[in-house]
Amino acid sequence: MVDNVSFIEALSILSKSSPFAVSTENSGQKSSLLNEIKEYLYIQSPVEEKVLSTISALSTQNKKILFLCGSSGDGKSEILTRCKKTFDSRVRFHLDATHSFAPNENAIQTLDREIENYLSGNAPLVIGINTGMLANYAEEGANENVAQSIKAYLDRQSYSDEFIFINFEDFPKFQIGDNEYHAEFPEKFLKRITQQNDNILRQLYDRDKANKNDVDSKRLFANYELLSLPSVQTVIIDLLFKARLKKDQFLTARALLDFVFGLLAGPGYLFDNLFSGGDNELAEKIAEFDPANLRTKQIDRFILAFELKLTDKDFEDFSEALTNIGINNVKKAHSYLRLFYALRYDNYGNNYHANFRSDFSESLIEKYIHCYKLHRDFNGDKAERELLKNFYNKTLIQAVRKHINRNAPYLSKNQYLTAEVNGYLLTAKLDIKPDYKSIQNDKPQSASYFNVHLKVKVNDSEVKIRPIPLNINLLSLLIEIVNGFRPNKHDKSSIVILDELVDDITKVANQSHDIQVVRGRKRFELRKVEDDDIEVSEV
Repeated sequence: MVDNVSFIEALSILSKSSPFAVSTENSGQKSSLLNEIKEYLYIQSPVEEKVLSTISALSTQNKKILFLCGSSGDGKSEILTRCKKTFDSRVRFHLDATHSFAPNENAIQTLDREIENYLSGNAPLVIGINTGMLANYAEEGANENVAQSIKAYLDRQSYSDEFIFINFEDFPKFQIGDNEYHAEFPEKFLKRITQQNDNILRQLYDRDKANKNDVDSKRLFANYELLSLPSVQTVIIDLLFKARLKKDQFLTARALLDFVFGLLAGPGYLFDNLFSGGDNELAEKIAEFDPANLRTKQIDRFILAFELKLTDKDFEDFSEALTNIGINNVKKAHSYLRLFYALRYDNYGNNYHANFRSDFSESLIEKYIHCYKLHRDFNGDKAERELLKNFYNKTLIQAVRKHINRNAPYLSKNQYLTAEVNGYLLTAKLDIKPDYKSIQNDKPQSASYFNVHLKVKVNDSEVKIRPIPLNINLLSLLIEIVNGFRPNKHDKSSIVILDELVDDITKVANQSHDIQVVRGRKRFELRKVEDDDIEVSEV
């Protein structure tokens, strides 16, 4: 059977257009090589372990409805199809609640029927359902008890213990550890698809590489060699994490498999395919991080030398060494820059690509992870408090003050502009500090953001500001403001969050009994004294 399947045909099971992309009850047993490969590549996830243990505890005496919730392509059908093979004799399964299975029913009516069968029978019920469909049933479902419990779950309120909800969102693909971040699923998958031993795909690769010499096959083999490098796998996972942080792009199993297929079988070498975009949601976001679009002195100098055919001997030697892994005839400077980026964690040839490592620095991500860990791990320790204080004072509070006072940058450190009337500036004196107690009690639930907490001292009392979610884009905006840049049109969502924080601080400032009126060089201080009298003095 191996002789009848080529390496590229075997890889095609990764494509979202493949009939193997979605598991159904009718996908057959492991009788074909392609099914064997799919089984080999399958990675059991923490959410599947939770589903298995939960279903194992269900019985006719402990009858419940389990909702496996998530988004399209996250692997619900794969997990439940596997569970069905084990538990079908004692548990009912409704694998996909987004569809109806009768021409005279819609998806809601089909789900109503499944719930009625559950109520009249003895078996527990397991339902695979998208979160959007879950919300639809809460509004339109015929069973009031089920609809109310779903609504309570979505509103994060208590609900009947007859219902169990397991949500993919509660099992994030990326987690920030003590020293770095982890992405267990993509890490395991990339290692599995490229491992040297007991790998059906590598056996097909070795056979075809020995027998096929056409250009497309050679490029495919070179791409597989590149993907097999642990350093290249790290770069790919870095980009997936960056897409999660900066573009809020969720990582689903189906999207990842299709993305990897595009890297290997796309029209170019892997380093070009990585940034070529296309109809894959991950590829589309990652294309926006194309290192060929960076502009530094070193990069510009290389592009100019390449286009003028004035590259040096070190580059020529490096290019020659690339032929050892099948990379030939790279014709564009941009392609080389992408290759340098893909190899930046590795040593290769004479290490010419290492000249560009500093140009590809990810300092913003490193800064974000540092700030995230400060908030996640803060326990009141004095040293940690100083580190937090440094971030709040030098980044968050300074950016807020510059943003509030952008039309009056000459105001002193603790003066905040509250209004501008007929050329007169009204300012309030505020003391803004981090709220350490709230920080300690608010641990991040997702790697994509953490909450910042401030308190403002006004009129001898302290007012807590509502927490603001800080993601990597808002952090980038804060750093830019501190460095003197004005927010631009690309920062819209971050500006909205920053403006909400500014509005909350301004409301507190308006309560101040100490107001300064500024016009040119003249300053007057208005102080509220006893009996609501106002004392005016020139400063």
